[in-house]
Amino acid sequence: MTGNMTHSETVIESVLHDVNYRSFASDNYSGVHPQILEALSRANGGHVSAYGADPYTHRFEEIIKGHFGEQAEVFTVFNGTGANVTALQAMLPRWGAVICTTNSHIHVDEGGAPEKVGGFKLLPIETPDGKLTPEFIDKEAWGWGDEHRSQPLVVELTQSTEVGTLYTPDEIKAITDHAHSKGMKVYADGARLSNAAAALGLGFKEFTTDVGLDAISLGGTKNGLMFGESIVVLTPDAAPGLAYGRKFNMQLASKLRFASAQLIEMFGTDLWLRNAQQANAMAQKLSNAVVQLDGIELTQKTEANAVFAKINPAVADKVRENYAFYDWDLQNEEVRWMCSFDTTEEDINGFVECLKSALGGAPRS
Repeated sequence: MTGNMTHSETVIESVLHDVNYRSFASDNYSGVHPQILEALSRANGGHVSAYGADPYTHRFEEIIKGHFGEQAEVFTVFNGTGANVTALQAMLPRWGAVICTTNSHIHVDEGGAPEKVGGFKLLPIETPDGKLTPEFIDKEAWGWGDEHRSQPLVVELTQSTEVGTLYTPDEIKAITDHAHSKGMKVYADGARLSNAAAALGLGFKEFTTDVGLDAISLGGTKNGLMFGESIVVLTPDAAPGLAYGRKFNMQLASKLRFASAQLIEMFGTDLWLRNAQQANAMAQKLSNAVVQLDGIELTQKTEANAVFAKINPAVADKVRENYAFYDWDLQNEEVRWMCSFDTTEEDINGFVECLKSALGGAPRS
């Protein structure tokens, strides 16, 4: 670059990706919703107090109480891993352990952060659909008072699950009742909680506070935010010292107003619902289309914004020449296709046509 570069040349140079490229790899691949960018711009300018002592964070706290009840407390952090580790750490004594599924994000996708940073043991359980039940929980809910065993004191579930399935309110209530009867708390990883609410047709409170969850994470990044996830404590005193833990886990933003401004725009309007409904609808459209194709077998129910399917690896690699997506279980030839808030019908149609071409076949008769 030269010293006499014009402003327009600088703008062109700064666009380093193909803005027309679409993928089905992750809802993290999508950009930021225009309303969120506008909210960030409105929050800019002037000076306000740092570390959450600002009007945007206070307003978001009011919004959270509207969604989850007056008892709810919210602590916003940078990302989902930070939310899970910080929340669970606060919910446990040093000798505590967390019961989770083998495909849970805390067990598979967080680089060991729960155990390395959080300092607590994970007790994973294999399930067929990513969901825990009281019966599954009991496989690891034992050994209290045994000094040789990490004490199972929190049950962690994911809503929607890592394989795109949903817990109903009754299923969550059965888990919380069972866990509480054994002296355990229950935490939900809600990275895609908005997709779950949209799919269930419920408000947040109906399948969180009202069915006994003690704390959750409330995701936004996968649903159109630039950054920012929140820990919401639903049961008073379920996560003592969380404010301190957020700080020493390096999850307290100094300019928190910018995370809070996004969250206000997302959850203070119906943007969270509209975005989640769009992602879910596109996943259902994709699911309905691929189930008609020879050579593709759905492996999970499509209940939120994820489609899981079995497909020949050579075919998958051919499709990946045009669309990115992840292998989920290589041994079983299973892949995952994720839809985002900005996935369109045109995107789905193009992807399905690419699948048909790679498969070299027609829909089943």
